[in-house]
Amino acid sequence: MNPAEVIRIKRNGGVIDSDMIREFVGSYLDGDIAEYQMSALLMAIYLRDMTGEEAAALTDVYIHSGMQIDWSDLPGIPVDKHSTGGVGDKVSLILAPLVAACGGYVPMLSGRGLGHTGGTLDKLESIPGFNTQLSIEKFKKQVGKIGCAIAGQSKELAPADGRIYALRDVTATVESIPLISASIMSKKIAEGSGGLILDVKVGSGAFMETIERAEELSRMLITIGKNHGQDTRAVLSNMGEPLGCAVGNSLEAIESILFMRGEKKLDDLREITIVLAGEMLHMAKLCNSVEVGMEIASGKLDDGSALDKFREMITAQDGNPAVCDDIDLFPRAEIKREISSPVDGYVNRIDTRRIGMAGVEIGAGRKLSSDRIDPRVGFDIYTKIGDKIDKGQPLGIVYASNEEHAEFAISEIQKSYNIIQEKIEKPNLILNKIT
Repeated sequence: MNPAEVIRIKRNGGVIDSDMIREFVGSYLDGDIAEYQMSALLMAIYLRDMTGEEAAALTDVYIHSGMQIDWSDLPGIPVDKHSTGGVGDKVSLILAPLVAACGGYVPMLSGRGLGHTGGTLDKLESIPGFNTQLSIEKFKKQVGKIGCAIAGQSKELAPADGRIYALRDVTATVESIPLISASIMSKKIAEGSGGLILDVKVGSGAFMETIERAEELSRMLITIGKNHGQDTRAVLSNMGEPLGCAVGNSLEAIESILFMRGEKKLDDLREITIVLAGEMLHMAKLCNSVEVGMEIASGKLDDGSALDKFREMITAQDGNPAVCDDIDLFPRAEIKREISSPVDGYVNRIDTRRIGMAGVEIGAGRKLSSDRIDPRVGFDIYTKIGDKIDKGQPLGIVYASNEEHAEFAISEIQKSYNIIQEKIEKPNLILNKIT
């Protein structure tokens, strides 16, 4: 194989076959192809795109670069969920134990926050003692015993993706739909789940800002999943505003607990969680329709079963389960400041990405993967699109480690709100489903 010829084909908009992809990636991992050549191919893919077949072939190469988890001894179909990332998206903390409480098995490998979006692992690690680094053996044993586990990506699964993702991160090729698809699906297929529900975020706080781009990504992810024998479905959900109220690691963990305790009513968080749970229970063949699955999940959320399962998962992963009863055990920020509205009117639009980046700047997220986060800091955002707001009324609260960060965050969040005089309708949360 001539690496330059493969690059030329893709540069000119041609199709590279599965043998070319396998040889190119294999030679790169063996050190026979230089990083500048892999970078050139990634940029050619970014600019010229890939067919669904090419993306599936790349996914297959990623999968077979490492081991795959075998769940054949599990008395049920393991199902998982992946979110493309948003602001205030704490769904996984609730969804995994909820589906397990309904009799499902949820082996969930999650990531950390990077950029304006938060990471499930960072939120869980705000629970004192919680261990997200499980061996595959412990991960399997826990799922079999209690029905769910949420852990970090093992280096044994899809290691080729890890190598190439690091290169994408420094070559401005992260946003390519086929490269995103291969990265997501290789890990989820190697994880061994029989069903996968995708929560594809759309809007100002999402990587896919238009519904057209989100649908394109969803279809490619589903195509790859189907080609590898996985029941894959997508729900497109609105990320034009933060999900729930809390944005920030310990704040989101606290909100999840209060929500499961029934003490915090959050319509948007409930809607997306129940919809995703219904899909997962249906894929796991625990009900004969998604609607019945949603009813089952709603009941288990309301009767406290989801919280009981969350407590079990915390205990199994070395965390302190007492946080489920005493949220004061979470770390707290020193500074608490109200964010007031500068004008009267109705909330017309929220720059959700700007809110997420304000969180990064005060320590709730990372600019580089090596950065340390401060689990204590973040925001409670009370005001949603369509809400009426009076001048001086609180938009939310900032929790910060110092006054400079608090002032910066207040200013950024105020600038994130577009407030007009005309009343508008509240937007739909669920935008589309693709199966």
